[in-house]
Amino acid sequence: MAYRPEGLRTGLDEETPAPQPVGIGWRGWLRWVWRQLTSMRVALFLLMMLALAALPGAFFPQLPQDPAAVAQYHLDQPTIAPWLQRLGLFDVYGAPWFAAVYLLLFISLIGCILPRTTAHLTALRAAPSRVPRRLGRFPAHAEVTTDASRQDTLAAVRRVLRRRFRVAETPDGISAERGYLRETGNIVFHLSLVGILVALGAGQMLSYRGQAVVVEDRGFANALVDYDSFTPGSRFEVDDLRPFSLRLDEFTSEFTWDAQARDFAAHVTITESDGTTRDDVIRVNYPIDVEGANVYLTGNGFAPVLTVHDAEGELAFSQPVPFLPEDDMYTSRGVLKVPDVSAGLEQLGFVGYLLPSAVIDDDGDAIRSVHPQPNAPLLVLELYTGDLGLDDGVPQNVYQLDTDRMDQVMDGDRPVMIAIEPGQEAELPGGLGTLAFEELPRFVAVDVRYDPSLTALLIFALAAIAGLTGSLFVPRRRLWVKLGEDEAGRTVVEVAALARGEDPGLQDEVGRVVAAVATTGATPTSGDRAEDADPAPAVAGAPRGTGDRTVEDEDR
Repeated sequence: MAYRPEGLRTGLDEETPAPQPVGIGWRGWLRWVWRQLTSMRVALFLLMMLALAALPGAFFPQLPQDPAAVAQYHLDQPTIAPWLQRLGLFDVYGAPWFAAVYLLLFISLIGCILPRTTAHLTALRAAPSRVPRRLGRFPAHAEVTTDASRQDTLAAVRRVLRRRFRVAETPDGISAERGYLRETGNIVFHLSLVGILVALGAGQMLSYRGQAVVVEDRGFANALVDYDSFTPGSRFEVDDLRPFSLRLDEFTSEFTWDAQARDFAAHVTITESDGTTRDDVIRVNYPIDVEGANVYLTGNGFAPVLTVHDAEGELAFSQPVPFLPEDDMYTSRGVLKVPDVSAGLEQLGFVGYLLPSAVIDDDGDAIRSVHPQPNAPLLVLELYTGDLGLDDGVPQNVYQLDTDRMDQVMDGDRPVMIAIEPGQEAELPGGLGTLAFEELPRFVAVDVRYDPSLTALLIFALAAIAGLTGSLFVPRRRLWVKLGEDEAGRTVVEVAALARGEDPGLQDEVGRVVAAVATTGATPTSGDRAEDADPAPAVAGAPRGTGDRTVEDEDR
């Protein structure tokens, strides 16, 4: 090394600047982000995040499904409700952060699948790997000799391998592989997951769901005005509702003597969009299909037909009133609102219970129902007068009576109780009019669901199960056969096999080849046995995603 005095600078020093660190640039950052996003680790993390993001939907009322519950939550929790609204927790599945996690998972899965699919298709077209030089190093190994010719031995080996393996013959011997269905199943499983995500998204946009109450001898039309509640998908238009109608001809129920339900059946007449009619029966867990929508039976009860005349004798109300069951004996609670009274008269409100099989206790202070069937129906109502609040423009629950602006009719210090049976008419106290219990039909609650993605969801789910089964239970194996000659001129057959991970059936594959050679007159030599051989060590640099040691690794 030449000596240079301190402080002396050369021309080369002046012209050559010190090396500066080089950044990866924005393209490098994009490649890094893409590699991270399409890794299996991130895909699993996003799947977990999607499950966590859906949890608020189970704890908070959701606006698309129950707007009344959301409004009530705002009234009950005025401090935190606005913050929950800003965070989108009242509409979880429509929130931007949920959509972001959903789309990132979708992109991650596609980014994982496409390279693996390309690599798998390349492997399917490629010939089996060449025969290694040292077969004795593999975990399953055997060696036999035979007096048969080389050609006869090759033919015997060929016959047994071609039933289960993809076989290639080379000057070094025979190379065979099987188990490509394992990776095929893995890819099918992941593609099915993408299909499920797409179908779920399509169903969320194009589906609708509605609930309605239908009384015997009355009908229901598939129109928005006939639904008690209706939840459309984000891209579903109400004008797209397929026109059909449903008429409840009869509802039958069966109970045991101790009030255990045995069967519910709603006998209906369906009129489809083309005018054709058909009779059908809806049972619990057995919906019917009408114009692509499934109609489910979700509830039933009694809807007494009540008629009210006001104080001037004018007809104020006459129609069925559904009473909702509250126990196994069908003790049912209901509300009757009578707003159409003559001018200057107070509006009427009734609230009470229907007892299908009423029994009065021995002391006469309590009435209860002892069976769900209408063996001795009795209607017990309390009466309110005042303003029902129906003119305020605020929607009301038809099954609740707002008594804030109403007064309960009293008999001294006790509320007036009106008890009436079917076919009877009762005079209302204070000259308020009359109440008649005309008849007692049944009603059913139906749930109409339309989701065009259900068929696709079923197909993708079955494909996912089939793919997962293949990826878990199909073994991935490689097998090689070498033929040579000993000093006596006999054919020496050496067989070795390798599998991905632990495979108890690996030795059986070697045994099948040995047995095939034995049919040609082979005798076992003192070669290695699979159970005595040391397991082959893991080799660094094996192809990612296979776990197999490569032939090149064995040749090193």
